[in-house]
Amino acid sequence: MQPALHEPRPVSAVILAGGLARRFQGEDKGLIELSRRPLAAWVAERLSGHVAEVLINANRNLNRYAAIGHTVVPDYLPDRPGPLAGLLAAARTAQQEWLLSVPCDTPFLPLDLTGKLLDHALASQVPLARAADETGNQFAIMLVHRELIADLEEFVSSGGRQVQAWQARHACETIHFGDDPYAFLNLNTPDDLRKAERLAPRYAR
Repeated sequence: MQPALHEPRPVSAVILAGGLARRFQGEDKGLIELSRRPLAAWVAERLSGHVAEVLINANRNLNRYAAIGHTVVPDYLPDRPGPLAGLLAAARTAQQEWLLSVPCDTPFLPLDLTGKLLDHALASQVPLARAADETGNQFAIMLVHRELIADLEEFVSSGGRQVQAWQARHACETIHFGDDPYAFLNLNTPDDLRKAERLAPRYAR
């Protein structure tokens, strides 16, 4: 049973769909279909009602992403320098104090993701919180306070690319999610997609 929705939290969620998806022969990964729906649409649905707004960072097929129903923001830095650049681009448009970054290929995100990350960040008075499960830290799934955006821009502009390396510069809470072994299932290969197809019925709303 899914928990009842509460008032959306003051968070701008950023679905990161700007990569090249080399293991999918260069397909636009956020638009790859799982049970006849784009992966990015699955992610948006898991976030809907829990955040104040959803943004999609994408660099191709912008009209198709817009059809999912949320604002689409392309990178402004050249050469697609990775997920941190996507978060930077979305920060220019985001309306909220906190930004939540999530990859476009995690279709079964926990429904309490936003609330748990934000509550722990506020309680610990840190500007950064990331998710983790039994497989380890989910570095790309992070909640970032807007006060860190200037440092993020400096890091990326100076050549920084690794999410983990940037997080190490700041006080950060790591929040464990252990109720669902597939909550952070990341679809990196066609085999992963086939596995997700078998699981999809239990997550469909």
